[in-house]
Amino acid sequence: MTRAHEWLVNARHLFVLTGAGVSAESGIPTFRDAQTGLWARYDPLDLATPEAFARDPVLVWQWYAHRREIVARAAPNAAHQALARWQSHRRMSLVTQNVDGLHARAGSRDVIELHGNLFANQWFNGCGRCPIDVARTTQPDRPPACARCGALLRPGVVWFGEALPAAALDAAYAAAADSDVCLVVGTSGLVYPAAGLPSIAAERGARVIVVNPQRSDLDHDADIVLYQKAAECLPILLADAGPAH
Repeated sequence: MTRAHEWLVNARHLFVLTGAGVSAESGIPTFRDAQTGLWARYDPLDLATPEAFARDPVLVWQWYAHRREIVARAAPNAAHQALARWQSHRRMSLVTQNVDGLHARAGSRDVIELHGNLFANQWFNGCGRCPIDVARTTQPDRPPACARCGALLRPGVVWFGEALPAAALDAAYAAAADSDVCLVVGTSGLVYPAAGLPSIAAERGARVIVVNPQRSDLDHDADIVLYQKAAECLPILLADAGPAH
């Protein structure tokens, strides 16, 4: 912990990658664990796809409304807050696989959201000329439609089978390549291309620190692995940021 803290304090540019483990400590269930109550009989892999929305947009819209309600009740935890404080004093690029927006709510700036944002919307097969404000609906439990072309709004997240947003991915690659310390928090290292970002940082000479209570696929390439929960570890690891050197 002491050596990792020293690396962070002396970092020119810290690159941070966060995953579901950070949000879990705010009480947000993982993708599959969210399937409770009326939704227990549905497989999330059968709902979070373009094909599912095309087949039954009302069902998918209602499922995401349920997820939005869960996330809206959650609050940033000590890990989110520690990262936001650190960024207020030092150069840090924050990339997340989470769609809950908790990093921004904690005060982090310019968060690169690789998988989109749960509370954003975008058009599904729209005409390309429809602003969001022309969406209309008479039934809150159904996706609003474009008043011009009839296209439906969908959640602004990346579904299975879809590519990550190019701008976010390019920004993440550039930040990883420019960093000299990479901090990976709460991710299994199984989901690509996000899982490849620490390797990009390491190839450019960055030291890699992994924080995760369980072993991950990124451990063998890390310089330091801290088997701890993010909300317990990060406030200590990122303490006393102070002005940058």
